[in-house]
Amino acid sequence: MPGGVVEANESPLAATAREIEEELGLTVPIGRSLAVDWVPPGLYPSDGVMFVYDGGMLSADQTAAITLQAEELRSWAWCNEAEVAKRLPEVLARRVAAACRVRNAGALAYLEDGFGAA
Repeated sequence: MPGGVVEANESPLAATAREIEEELGLTVPIGRSLAVDWVPPGLYPSDGVMFVYDGGMLSADQTAAITLQAEELRSWAWCNEAEVAKRLPEVLARRVAAACRVRNAGALAYLEDGFGAA
């Protein structure tokens, strides 16, 4: 799952498009928001807000054109939810699972540290 930090004077949506281009070598339209996740201090020095957007479906040509940024990624794979849970840190796996659950429902998941909040 491509990701990164929003730079000064950059919106989360623009940062998403930039990170996908930098990390995967792809320019794709960014869809609607799927999840917003507040993350407490711990992994990072301070708390933060993570956004997950719908990246749509990639065509065979787009998939073949994926070019990894060697400094940040060593591989990529299509994964189901069980495989995601094995490959990603727990908080990120929870965030991905929540985004997948709401995608077809047209909803937005609000999370705190990857857990659904009331």
